[in-house]
Amino acid sequence: MAFRVWAETHNGAVRKHNEDALVSRPDIGLWAVADGAGGHASGEIASGMLAETLGAAPDGLTAQEMLVELRSRVGTVHEALKREAARRGEGAMIASTIVILLVRGGHFACLWAGDSRAYLLRGGVLQQVTRDHSLVQELVDAGAITAEQAEHHPQANVITRAVGSFDELELDKVSGKLEPGDRFLLCSDGLCKTLDEARLADILDGDATDAGPGVELIAAALEQNVRDNVTAVVVDVLADDETD
Repeated sequence: MAFRVWAETHNGAVRKHNEDALVSRPDIGLWAVADGAGGHASGEIASGMLAETLGAAPDGLTAQEMLVELRSRVGTVHEALKREAARRGEGAMIASTIVILLVRGGHFACLWAGDSRAYLLRGGVLQQVTRDHSLVQELVDAGAITAEQAEHHPQANVITRAVGSFDELELDKVSGKLEPGDRFLLCSDGLCKTLDEARLADILDGDATDAGPGVELIAAALEQNVRDNVTAVVVDVLADDETD
């Protein structure tokens, strides 16, 4: 399959260090975004380890074999981060969210833990593919707060699942069939907590500049003085008549 990809990451308007990391392997239909946590460069370590191990995934695997391989690689990082946190002593945390997109043979699959997100733009409509593993999402699901209130909740940054931060790693999975014109967005929460869904859709479905939608998304977040690191990976799945 052929793809058109834009992948960008930025410190943001406030942070001095970038604890986000990304993977772009169009040769095997694999992309990922990781958002590290832990402070004192620990977040950079966690997200960097994930990017390195996922970016080294081998070619020649079937879709099912690749999904098993990706889970295994994330699991290996999870255990390594837990060991390092234990070595550093009580209260240490080295963790990262992860969202992974795999595209093969007319189908896609997403794996994730945490609140980095995957979106799908299809027929001009943007839909969130993943569901946040976060405290505010649990409150929304329980009917305690609305989705609008969740965006400005004081505990909006509290995640309930991440690579390295809990005893057992769970990666959720969503899969589906591709359709002509599908465009995917993978992003860290710095983007989706700064730009609302309408703005994301407007940029993704608009006439892109030469720089591409990834750069435009980052620029729009910077215009809003994004306080977090911000990463965007945009993937177009091309039809045969678009590859010439």
